[in-house]
Amino acid sequence: MRRLPVIVAVFLLTATFAFTDDASACAVCYGGADDAMTQGMNNGILTLLGVVGVVQIGFVAMFVSFWRRGKRFRDQRDKFQLIDGGTR
Repeated sequence: MRRLPVIVAVFLLTATFAFTDDASACAVCYGGADDAMTQGMNNGILTLLGVVGVVQIGFVAMFVSFWRRGKRFRDQRDKFQLIDGGTR
């Protein structure tokens, strides 16, 4: 019984948005594929995807660089040998 008001509220909100034109997409989304506004929006999306891709490639390059530096450091560290006696 406690869930009944929540279920009714969700149903009413869903029905309200489903049967009204206010919940429809804007005029730009309904525009033609060769419209200037649509072309500009597509170019903006591609630009943002390009920026995100470049940043992700930068992160991958940074971690690969860290891995190579660590490997080089481990290789150099393993080359050293302890000499018995040392300095006095």
